[in-house]
Amino acid sequence: MTSLRERFTADMKEAMKAGEKAKVAAIRLISAALKEKDIEARGAGKGEATADEILGVLQKMIKQRQESIAIYDANNRPELADGERVEVAVISSYLPKQMSDDEVKAAIDKAVAETGATAVKDMGKVIGVLRAAYAGQMDFGKVSPMVKAALGG
Repeated sequence: MTSLRERFTADMKEAMKAGEKAKVAAIRLISAALKEKDIEARGAGKGEATADEILGVLQKMIKQRQESIAIYDANNRPELADGERVEVAVISSYLPKQMSDDEVKAAIDKAVAETGATAVKDMGKVIGVLRAAYAGQMDFGKVSPMVKAALGG
């Protein structure tokens, strides 16, 4: 399996040849974000960003764009919102398949059993297990309330 970095480069070349300007721009944004992450890691004495860190960067980029889309829609700027939606689609194509709600609930139940969590104060342990096992496969903004509900919160 090729690494995500190699896939970004290959997809960039392919998009440039095909004249897909929006896709090229989105991949350049991803590359710039990864370079920032690598520089940050080097400053902390680490090497290049790991695959999990790259997934985290991609998820953060998607979240930022979704927030922008909401603002643009609220301010009646559909042309700007559409540009952000294109970027979200390109960035999302690099993330693993997202889990369904039923799969998320099953994963939460498994993590609760695994950690022995019984109350909301144990929520951090459960989220930690889920992040380690399912990075990039679930939206933790939506998962947190589900975990809280599972723990009786």
